[in-house]
Amino acid sequence: MVSLGRALMADSRVSNQGNGAGSNMAASEVNLEDFSVYAHLTDEELLQIAEERSLSDKHQQADTDQRSAPRGPPPEPRNPEPPTDPPRPEHIQNCANPPTNCLMAVRTTVNVLFVFWFCCRESSPLLKVIMDGDAEALMDLVRQRPASLTEPCDQGWVALHEAAFYGQLQCVRILLRADPSSVNRCTLKNETALLLAALRGNASCVEFLLKHGANVNTANKLRETPLFLACENPNEEVVELLLRYGAQVNLSSSQGESPLHEACRHGALMICRRLLDAGANLKARNVYQIQPLFSAAQNGNAETLQLLVQRGADVNEQAGDGASPLYEACKNGHFPVVQALLTLKADANRATNSDLLPLHVAVRKNHKRIVSLLIPLTSRVRIRTCGISPLHIAADRNRDEILELLIESGFDVNAELSEEHSQMYEDRRSTALYFSVSNGNLEAAETLLEAGANPNLDIFNPLLIAVRLGWTDMAELLVRYGADVNAQMSTQPSSFPSAILLGMESLPILKLLLDNGCDARLCFRCEYGLRPHPAVAPSRRPIEELSCFCRISGPIISMLLDYVGHAHLCSRLLDILESRSDWASIKLKAAPPHPLMQLCRLKIRFLLGVQRLKLIHTLPLPVRLIRFLRGAREHVSV
Repeated sequence: MVSLGRALMADSRVSNQGNGAGSNMAASEVNLEDFSVYAHLTDEELLQIAEERSLSDKHQQADTDQRSAPRGPPPEPRNPEPPTDPPRPEHIQNCANPPTNCLMAVRTTVNVLFVFWFCCRESSPLLKVIMDGDAEALMDLVRQRPASLTEPCDQGWVALHEAAFYGQLQCVRILLRADPSSVNRCTLKNETALLLAALRGNASCVEFLLKHGANVNTANKLRETPLFLACENPNEEVVELLLRYGAQVNLSSSQGESPLHEACRHGALMICRRLLDAGANLKARNVYQIQPLFSAAQNGNAETLQLLVQRGADVNEQAGDGASPLYEACKNGHFPVVQALLTLKADANRATNSDLLPLHVAVRKNHKRIVSLLIPLTSRVRIRTCGISPLHIAADRNRDEILELLIESGFDVNAELSEEHSQMYEDRRSTALYFSVSNGNLEAAETLLEAGANPNLDIFNPLLIAVRLGWTDMAELLVRYGADVNAQMSTQPSSFPSAILLGMESLPILKLLLDNGCDARLCFRCEYGLRPHPAVAPSRRPIEELSCFCRISGPIISMLLDYVGHAHLCSRLLDILESRSDWASIKLKAAPPHPLMQLCRLKIRFLLGVQRLKLIHTLPLPVRLIRFLRGAREHVSV
């Protein structure tokens, strides 16, 4: 005999449905005749039908939504949420990666069809009688075939298990009268009829079984007792019955979960109060060292949490990973619970084992209201000892509003990651500004710079990121706030300016760097000079190859020559210029004599220095002269 009850039980345990007596599936509600037409079909044919029905339902729903939708264009989104994580591959909908909603609908339809089709083909007459609650037919079966009552299926279920599971009290009466010894018989998973009735919230069956000798504390193989399951699927009436008949409140499951854990998880206030009155242990811990109070905070059950504290629970107890109830409530965005915990003097400066505070996780999860509550209660000294500022997390996750809130609250915009946190990143980043620049978040970068962020603190200068990726606006912003245009890559030391090396693909960015003091003279230093250059080995690094100008185009060389005085072209560079007839003028440009005006301009720029070049516009000089001093004439693009 194959049990439909077992299939539905497994489905209900996975989906956390079937809470209370109102969730019972009466046998009369199951119409097996509707599925009899599928009895002759194969699994593949059933799957195809399920998919077709799912897609058809989806199209019908779309049509309905379209008909009911208001006329006119949709409103423009206001302040769209920026991406919360680093860029990921685009989610492409295809046969290997179907739309999530459609896939879930197909799975649901297939599961329902398969369960009913399977049971329709394999169920026994006895099972159908029990499901229908047909007491007369059951009496006839008992008289004609009494042995069938105790004949187990492949999972060890007998008729009493099925009757208790489906809440058929009359069937339970008949079966127990026929075989009283079966009251505590177990399935292969050690499930009794009482346990199945408690799981399904069948209070009348629970009471009858208890009155007729059912063992109230017999647990299944997961060590889940009837009381545990009645709390997992909260049912006050069943809990009250079990406690009245002596259920032990502190028996835990194989995961260390007690009935109180489950009641707190579901926010079942009355059940929690009844369990506590019966002696439930407030400090019981599961395998993750989580106490019931933690479960209440984790799931946003403020009233349950307050009850536990009133009964003596520690508001600052921690789980195995060091997380506190406040930390967990902040992570899950349970604002009322956070308020309640703070009112109950929860410690906002208690860190996890990874040195993260509740404020850190609230910023990460973008819970702005919670962040506002935590800012005045969080110690800045404690933030420094954590090795990571909430500003780092806000910049990393593009939490622009929270970033502004933290800056307004006085958080240090130049706080650097600790060595331990910095080593988690290949580029050894350390500042919040670096995170914003690497994310391409121009608005956040400007907010940090306006607040005083130093763009030159990181080992790898953020300006080099903007230059490499061709982000002209970002590069201009960083240069305006003092980014070092001559910053070098420490991992690839070279006399060739790193910014010029990375910016060769964009003439506007290259000119921006040169106008603001990037040293172009270094580009023309070659150890070989006019002597023949050795052949470039295949394994040679690109930066060494570029330092000999083997890949520099004519317009780039022409632009660089506008920012140097007496430049000496090496033999390889001369070969490059001679390879094209239209670059002959560039070769002449490098040859002496050089215009006196050009030499004077370069001398003035040199004497001013890189930092004061940005102040040229403040001098009482004609606009044309200022433009001449700041940069060379316009250049032709490649």
